[in-house]
Amino acid sequence: MPPPPITIILAPLQGFTDVTYRNVYSDHFSGVDEAVAPFISTMGQMRIHPSRIKDLYPEKNRKLPVVPQILGNVATDFIFLADQLYTMGYHRINWNLGCPHSKIAKKKRGSGLLMYPDKIDAFLETVLSKISNTLSLKIRLGRRSKREIFTLLPILDKYPLDEIILHPRTGIQMYEGTSDHDAFGEALQNCQHPFTYNGDITNVNTFHTVQKKFPHISRFMIGRGILSNPFLAEQIKGLQVDKNPIERLNAFHDALFDSYQTIFSGPAHLTGRMKGFWSYLGPSFKESKKPLKAILKAGSIDKYQDRVADFFKDAPEFIK
Repeated sequence: MPPPPITIILAPLQGFTDVTYRNVYSDHFSGVDEAVAPFISTMGQMRIHPSRIKDLYPEKNRKLPVVPQILGNVATDFIFLADQLYTMGYHRINWNLGCPHSKIAKKKRGSGLLMYPDKIDAFLETVLSKISNTLSLKIRLGRRSKREIFTLLPILDKYPLDEIILHPRTGIQMYEGTSDHDAFGEALQNCQHPFTYNGDITNVNTFHTVQKKFPHISRFMIGRGILSNPFLAEQIKGLQVDKNPIERLNAFHDALFDSYQTIFSGPAHLTGRMKGFWSYLGPSFKESKKPLKAILKAGSIDKYQDRVADFFKDAPEFIK
């Protein structure tokens, strides 16, 4: 039997994979099939500010299928937000049970809720009977221990979930260490729901390592790997694009810069956002330390653009 077709999902990274990035990326690269949008936090008293959902306005999200992600632990607020998203046309949503940041976890949100399986059980029992959307979960192995998930999985089996997107690290690990493939495999064997693999797919070799270990997995979520190497989805799928890679990266950068320039009010916001992308992309070039440092030190838009122009003019080898 041939392996199932591969689906590549762009991961939700706050401050990076917003609608501007998603649209510009889709104009310049192929291979990504859908995206989970960066999370929207629920608000108290069943209310929502328009700025919270502007990233998901349907008229701006026509280039790449998008699943909204909600961060929250109050069922009534979650239901309210899910209903708003449903009226916007989002019939699939995702619940964030994976965010590793301590400020969020301390409030029993994201990975911080994984230590409380009874609360997750009560939450799902209430929410799934009240929302019209279907629901998937993005989770980690646990907050403090990778064994926490194995208490949770029998609970999750009680509910009709679209899928479980599992990043096999604990919350307190953040992104340190390596993804635990053994724990992912054990979770896969102890749950009836379909799984999507997420974590440490940074090049074609790491993808094939995961694919070989889990041949029945067909859905893969990639975030930092695509920020570091925008060609990665094409490379995984064997898509051939007959264009110079440096010219493609330059055009992608310039389009992204121009799009953000229409959004951000001040030069510091604009260059700050773009430098964030360079922190991922820059190290993918051979011997890029010195020219990358010049870009990251640029203090004005003009200096930033000059440094970037110099970088691409004499671009070092792209090694990803």
